Amino acid sequence: MHSFQKHQGSVSTHHFLQAVVFSLLLCSIASLPLLADHVRRWRQSTYEEFLKGTAHGVAVRSDGRLELAPKFTLLADADASYLWSVRLDSKGTLYAAGGSPAKVFRFDSNGKPSVVFDSTDLSAQAIAFDSKGTLYVGTSPDGKVYKVSASGEKSVFFDPKSKYIWDLGFSMDGTLYVATGDKGQVFAVTPDGKGELFYSSDEAHIRVLAFDNKGNLLAGTEPSGRILRISRASGKSAAEGFVLYETSKREVTALAVSSEGVIYAAAIGEKQRNTGAAPTTVITGPQGTATINTGGVITGGQAQQLTSFAPFPPLLSSSIYRLSAEGVPEELWTSREDVVYALGLASDGRLLAGTGNSGALLAIDRRGVFAQLAKAGSAQITGIARNSAGKAFLCTANPGKVFSVGPEYAAEGTYESRSFDSQLFSQWGRLEWWGPPPADGVKSAAHSNEPRLEFFVRSGNTEDPGKEWSLWFGPYTKSGAAMEAPPARFAQWKAIIHDGRPGDGIDWVSLAYLPHNVAPVIDGIALQDPGVRVQSQLNISVGQPTAVTLKMPPSANPTGVIIAQSGTPAKFEVPPQGTLQKGYQSVLWSAHDDNDDELRYTVYYHGENEHDWKLLKNNLDQKFYSWDSTTLPDGAYYLKIVATDALSNPPDLALKTERESERFEIDNTPPVIDGLKAGVSMVQFTARDSGTSIERAQYSIDGGDWTLVSPIGSISDASEEGYGFSINGLVPGEHTIAVRAYDRFENVGSAKITFTVPPAKP
Repeated sequence: MHSFQKHQGSVSTHHFLQAVVFSLLLCSIASLPLLADHVRRWRQSTYEEFLKGTAHGVAVRSDGRLELAPKFTLLADADASYLWSVRLDSKGTLYAAGGSPAKVFRFDSNGKPSVVFDSTDLSAQAIAFDSKGTLYVGTSPDGKVYKVSASGEKSVFFDPKSKYIWDLGFSMDGTLYVATGDKGQVFAVTPDGKGELFYSSDEAHIRVLAFDNKGNLLAGTEPSGRILRISRASGKSAAEGFVLYETSKREVTALAVSSEGVIYAAAIGEKQRNTGAAPTTVITGPQGTATINTGGVITGGQAQQLTSFAPFPPLLSSSIYRLSAEGVPEELWTSREDVVYALGLASDGRLLAGTGNSGALLAIDRRGVFAQLAKAGSAQITGIARNSAGKAFLCTANPGKVFSVGPEYAAEGTYESRSFDSQLFSQWGRLEWWGPPPADGVKSAAHSNEPRLEFFVRSGNTEDPGKEWSLWFGPYTKSGAAMEAPPARFAQWKAIIHDGRPGDGIDWVSLAYLPHNVAPVIDGIALQDPGVRVQSQLNISVGQPTAVTLKMPPSANPTGVIIAQSGTPAKFEVPPQGTLQKGYQSVLWSAHDDNDDELRYTVYYHGENEHDWKLLKNNLDQKFYSWDSTTLPDGAYYLKIVATDALSNPPDLALKTERESERFEIDNTPPVIDGLKAGVSMVQFTARDSGTSIERAQYSIDGGDWTLVSPIGSISDASEEGYGFSINGLVPGEHTIAVRAYDRFENVGSAKITFTVPPAKP
């Protein structure tokens, strides 16, 4: 921000304020068209705008593009409220773990699930497979690591005596690593089930595990949000931890390592004081509200007694970090709405991120450009795995489902825009769009005779599209096609993308429309007190009378800034300034036009007993007017304000409106003082006004201060008032007494008289 040095003196301050107002006016005038164009365009081109629509098989990119997404398929709806971990065995068979109670599902080639593990534990938090394909399951809270044989028999493989088992991971040498909390420990378990404490951190929880390209164990922690590399030097019994990066968040929820050695980490939550309680959040499912651990453990049912599950604050932030092979960190993505629970790598090299609580799947490239590929329909995407063919698998929570993603793209995708409110009954014009051509410049042979893009439009007069709207009109395959949708207030477009490739798509869509012209509206009229002059702030010079507070008319837009939905530049109206100036009468009014037309105003007047309106001022572009009321005879009057939008419309379409003011009076004639008499101890006079009541009266003796005097009867409310008051203590000799009276319009009449106070008798 620029800083301005204060100048001394009111003149400099006034010039500075005047310059600021003048600059604002210049900016607003420069940004507004001289003639308003009724034809408007509803244009969508940003990520935020596109997200308001509904996508099926279409990805919404953060750089404002719609494109075909990888094929997204529901494989199974598991018999579980929550699934937290998804893994593939050496044969490519899919497994998913969750609860409650703890279960592990195996899915056949058709996606049909079967339970291969269950227990009375609350949740199956993590699963892993050894080199022989044997399944291992970690349960929480107060859980154990189970070994499940090929025949389905389970046995306790390792008991870490910890509150939580968060993650499992097998190293190349067959060692099983177990991440735990609430002491933040990692255990190493040999193939024969002998376990030892491998590493004890200063953190409360070791949340996730992964291995880098050199086989080193990686761990994400809570509550400091650290990414650790844990290794044991040759010949040493104790493992050592090295902080690769401490994030700005509280909890690392997921890790992923690319083939190039790049480490990706997701972290959530704002850092707070250290606590051993497990990190949690609250979600709502088909079975009611449950408190769940952000890593996966749920509470509900028999787990209600677990008081250590204290929820996070309602607002959670989330970030994804990228650590290069050399260890250089950077923040790749951040959000205050989406929380990342799972990370994975797609076959095209992009990072996949599963989020909540909208259940969206994101794909993020190395430049940080991300795309929302799909929504799972569940609240959270909690696990991601990929097979050797490049197909990714997701598991979800609330409810528990399993999906597949890619690597092939959908044959076609559909995107429906949000319902657009034009604010007025409108005629719909041409639909335009633009998108880059296919990467190779030609269509695939399978669709050589089909258009890549098809658009449809429909309209209606309700905010939510439904069966009461028109049918879809289309398809339109060439940008600039005239729409056939009937005139209405609301509209919606739909695009179908065929045979798209990465990078193809739609960059922007624009729909022209012509709102029906409506008459301007004069919201209110405010007559000012007599003797107040209203001017633009630019016309007020230094040394003018003191400013007064104006009576403002009611307005549909009290801020003074009009923002049109169509994208018309905002109109800044600098409020006028009022000053005291005898003989002036002023009026302010407020008006608006739903078409955002440029308005011009005409002011008329007529006397109380007259019938014809007489022109006072025409072609005003300001919403106030002041005039010298001494040009009109005293009496009662009415004003009429007429507003027209003729400047913005053809003559046959121009409209106008008018509104009359309340009755007001003009009185420029001063009161008359009659019958002024002065004696040794008493003064009397009468004040009369031909038009209005006497407001107040004063007297002054021998040029002294003016003293207020009350009328006979005490209340000054008539056009004729009598006054009588005593004066005492005057010294003998000649004296002059002056009196004056004011009417309600501050007109003043005066008189004086000279009298003699005789000397005191001896």
